[in-house]
Amino acid sequence: MTGANLLVKTAIAGGIEVCFANPGTTEAPLVAAFDETPGIKTILGLFEGVCTGAADGYGRMKGTPAMTLLHLGPGFANGIANLHNGRRTRTPIVNLIGEHATWHRSADPPLAMDIEALANTVSGWLRTNRSVDTLSPNLTEAISASLYGQISSLIVPHDHQLTDTEDASIVIPEFSFDPPDTGIIEKAATMLRRSSKSAIILGGPALTGQGLRCAGFIKALIGCDLLANSFPGRVDRGTGLPAVDRIPYFPEPAKTLLSQYEAIIFAGGTEPVTFFGYPGIDSYLLGQDQERIHICSGREDVVQALEYLLYVLKGGNRSDNGNGTTRELRRPALSTGTLTPEKACITLAALQPEGAIIVDEGLTTILPYDPLTTTLPPHTILTIGGGAIGYGIPCAIGAALACPDRPVISFQADGSALYTLQALWTQARERLNITTLICSNGCYNIVRVELERAGIASRGPNAEALTDLGHPGIDWVKIAEGFGVPAASVATAEGLAHELAQALAEPGPHLIEMIL
Repeated sequence: MTGANLLVKTAIAGGIEVCFANPGTTEAPLVAAFDETPGIKTILGLFEGVCTGAADGYGRMKGTPAMTLLHLGPGFANGIANLHNGRRTRTPIVNLIGEHATWHRSADPPLAMDIEALANTVSGWLRTNRSVDTLSPNLTEAISASLYGQISSLIVPHDHQLTDTEDASIVIPEFSFDPPDTGIIEKAATMLRRSSKSAIILGGPALTGQGLRCAGFIKALIGCDLLANSFPGRVDRGTGLPAVDRIPYFPEPAKTLLSQYEAIIFAGGTEPVTFFGYPGIDSYLLGQDQERIHICSGREDVVQALEYLLYVLKGGNRSDNGNGTTRELRRPALSTGTLTPEKACITLAALQPEGAIIVDEGLTTILPYDPLTTTLPPHTILTIGGGAIGYGIPCAIGAALACPDRPVISFQADGSALYTLQALWTQARERLNITTLICSNGCYNIVRVELERAGIASRGPNAEALTDLGHPGIDWVKIAEGFGVPAASVATAEGLAHELAQALAEPGPHLIEMIL
């Protein structure tokens, strides 16, 4: 058995079902091994950022990793922005990165670079394979490490993929969370009881399913508020679940919100800081006088930690007191007239199906949407966790493959979409049930907003040239159709409602340009 076959067999044994790939010569043995050892679905991305973004979306929705196959250091570099997002959202991802043959590396060939230094910036687990006999143990360890909510990167030399191995045994991954720190959790319960105003900042699995329900019970019992960081990787929303307020993006409203709390418990959430360093504004949004406790370090099960916190707060009573989340299902009425960001968000909220996965890269356009979602049918929202734009269209691919029975709606800023628009081709090739809503305002509007915040209210020709997406205008319908995705352009709320309803009723991908 070759090293490449051993790697594929180990991946299958470790539960890997999908590989997003853009391979080259150094990965050719692995490409062949996927045919020789079937069991993993291979998905071609036309750009490595599509592969990594799709793996991010898959891991967020599945809770287990997809694998990427990337070509040397430059290929990994092309995908690193969406791996940055995955690192921030604690998404399980396993990267296989091809490397030159060990005997060729010293010649410093044109594509050679320090892959380890590059991969170290986003990887929680990183290794360069040193022998063919350790390929299976290395990949097994990578898969297990990713399940803690991190990126694992295994660099595999070309000659190790080609070499036959005498020890062809497959190592099966073993994984378990560390036990919760009961002492810390009991201390957190005491702090919640004595605080007049408190909040829990949730993150990771605490923002889904059982984690949210448990947090809702705690809120009903103790009266604390439930918060999430500005851009959580995944949050389940809708009737039957407690409402969680996201900390505002801009520092002034964020500080106003957070300053009211005497105590903060972190359950998977992270210390809130400003997105950028603004002169005169502290980087940290919480004051030094505000008490805070983290009840989960990242290697424990945050849902189990919340369950124990609830148990302690109830004095060991396991009875169900109700979680106070019953809300009447209510959708907004459809809008009419010229399309605006508000009307676009209302239309989405009015028409999105139960169980929909909303991939949010709408930036400034989608701001009115979140307040509408608590009374909608249950759904899931994915956001741009690390702030690196160009994640939305690829992320939708991974989400659709992880949950093929759920419709995916990608609410996508036009400037960000241009980073990874090749992902539309993969959507068409795989016939994925994804509807992409392009927020076509013809500019990098978030940059304009930040310029105004910096006191640059009047833009000269050079500044305007760096924020304007016109001259020439971008024809989204032709672009989408060129990649095989049916498309339409709308400028009214009625037009959006018609096209969205039709797209949701038909199989396969669609794109709707919303002229704003």
